[in-house]
Amino acid sequence: VQLQASGGGLVQAGGSLRLSCVASGRAFSSYGMAWFRQAPGNEREFVAAIHRNGWTKYYGDSVKGRFTVSRDNAKNTVSLQMNNLKPKDTAVYYCGIILERAWMSNSLSVNDIQSWGKGTQVTVSS
Repeated sequence: VQLQASGGGLVQAGGSLRLSCVASGRAFSSYGMAWFRQAPGNEREFVAAIHRNGWTKYYGDSVKGRFTVSRDNAKNTVSLQMNNLKPKDTAVYYCGIILERAWMSNSLSVNDIQSWGKGTQVTVSS
């Protein structure tokens, strides 16, 4: 399965962006999906995850209440709606397929991801 993320860009603080990640292949609906981000000099950080059922969701503490993850299995797409963006949200955002054996929570790590898409840059100006 290949993943392609898009939707990044430059936005002012307080603005919104919507990221999308499209997966190839027919097994998308069987995967849990996650978003991570990585700022320069930092480790890749968990942002959000969505169970294959579509309604069980998890968020990192720094984005809770501002970001919303969703999925459309008919379109093989997982999305991340980002509102009230802050300069500290500036990073490259990556979507990933969660390992089947991983325990889904708001503490997912990069070790719980079986494959990554190419990232999309989000820059928030103050």
